[in-house]
Amino acid sequence: QVQLVESGGGSVQAGGSLRLSCVVSGYIISYTCMGWFRQTPGKEREAVATLANNGYIRYKDSVKDRFTISRDNAKNTLYLEITSLKPEDTAMYSCAARRASGCVMESRIFDYWGQGTQVTVSS
Repeated sequence: QVQLVESGGGSVQAGGSLRLSCVVSGYIISYTCMGWFRQTPGKEREAVATLANNGYIRYKDSVKDRFTISRDNAKNTLYLEITSLKPEDTAMYSCAARRASGCVMESRIFDYWGQGTQVTVSS
């Protein structure tokens, strides 16, 4: 059974930083595409970063200077570090895994999802 469990969200002031974690069980994250997504009420879920099995990384253009995706293969854990947080970063952040190795920034290609961790940024 594949399970993804996110943590690390919280309420922070603008300008602060957070490191989100996604612990994965039942699946080896280094073999496939992993991604971080975020969603706010009434809006579609959007990809913010993906990490392919070959290490290739993509970011949403508007966050690429502040977001860093990484993984620890030994811990089978995916991370998302966010710096210089802005109120518009407020969202539910979820990690996802894809069974296949191809990696694009579209939620439809991902097969497994975590429950999410809430990030709230106050001005």
